[in-house]
Amino acid sequence: MDQSPVPWVTVSDEVARHNEAEAQWVAAQSQWTRSWRRAAMLAIPLVYLIFVFVSVGQNSRGSAAVAGYVLLSAFAACWLLTPAVLPPCTPALRFWAWFALLAALTAADIPFARAAGFVMCVYLTILAVARLGPRSAPLVAAMAVAALWIPVAVGSWHVTLAKSFADVTPVAIPVVAIVTAVTIQVIHANQALAETRAELARLAAENERIRIARDLHDLLGHSLTTITVKAGLARRLGPTDPEGAVGQITEVEELCRRVLADVRAAVSGYREVTLASELARGRELLRASGITADLPAATEVADPVHQELFGWAVREGLTNVIRHSRARSVTVRVSASCVEIIDDGQGSAADPGNGLSGLRERASAAGGGVDAGPAQPTGWRLRVWVPAEDAPSAVAGTPDGAAETARAPRKGLLPAPQGRLR
Repeated sequence: MDQSPVPWVTVSDEVARHNEAEAQWVAAQSQWTRSWRRAAMLAIPLVYLIFVFVSVGQNSRGSAAVAGYVLLSAFAACWLLTPAVLPPCTPALRFWAWFALLAALTAADIPFARAAGFVMCVYLTILAVARLGPRSAPLVAAMAVAALWIPVAVGSWHVTLAKSFADVTPVAIPVVAIVTAVTIQVIHANQALAETRAELARLAAENERIRIARDLHDLLGHSLTTITVKAGLARRLGPTDPEGAVGQITEVEELCRRVLADVRAAVSGYREVTLASELARGRELLRASGITADLPAATEVADPVHQELFGWAVREGLTNVIRHSRARSVTVRVSASCVEIIDDGQGSAADPGNGLSGLRERASAAGGGVDAGPAQPTGWRLRVWVPAEDAPSAVAGTPDGAAETARAPRKGLLPAPQGRLR
């Protein structure tokens, strides 16, 4: 009886690795996005303090100007330290103590910077909206009114009501409040989306394991029970009825062959890879990842003999684009003798992993090869090719780029430096 191994575990592990890679990419992307956004939200608004700096120099002299600059520097330093002092889920007492410190620095610096000092209220507005949400409206309104009327009320500042209305700060405070509220909502939505993607990837892997277990039970449960019963009957018949025992063993052998054929058919269904299916799957995966996809709509141009190889290339290439590149767009070009995946992300100097090694083995078995390396002017390029006498025009979303790809297999390009692909 044929004892060839059945790679159920290989199939399950392959699916699990793919979904785990998607979950890891989502987590890394979410972490990178959060850190980038946090740094930008803190550093960029500090540019607005230039108005306060200039106003201190214009309205104060000597030690008064020094005091104004020191207070302004202390305010900027406290603003940059805000994430460390106020991490997520900060108690209310700590938040309001820190808010009071920033408000005190603002109030202390206003006599030196005069009307421009109310620019610092913009930063207080950001903190208040981030903490209170819509409930911060009275506090925001109070700061906007103060920025409008106090410069007029202090006679020594020589500010008229018309000039106070012309100042942008009273308008900037409520505008910043609205922008902050909208930005926070977008951040929360993106975080929820990232968590949902990670959970979907985990559930997909779990569902695949359950499906394989269910199919194994359906295929083998009844047959193995029958084999056990017949084998036991043959053992009992052996001493008294050898012919009957041989008959039972013969039936066991036939049943095992049928079960093996069923299992192989099922495994073939799991492991079947086609160019069309991988392009369809890749299109959905790229769309879910927020990457613009330029994929061919037809695959008939590729040689049917090599469509499975090209399908593996598309699977490996797009998976690595999602995992490693941080790309915004990716293009797949297909011709009769090659497939090319180009993204506009970042390259890497990492050693080639199992994905690239396996792809090279498949391409080598078909008499072809794999080129992988940086694209020009930026990005990454993976090209899998096989020998071809006459290659028709390639199919791609961009016709000009497709025609160039069709000529690529005949150029005899040397393999590009290895890198990001795993």
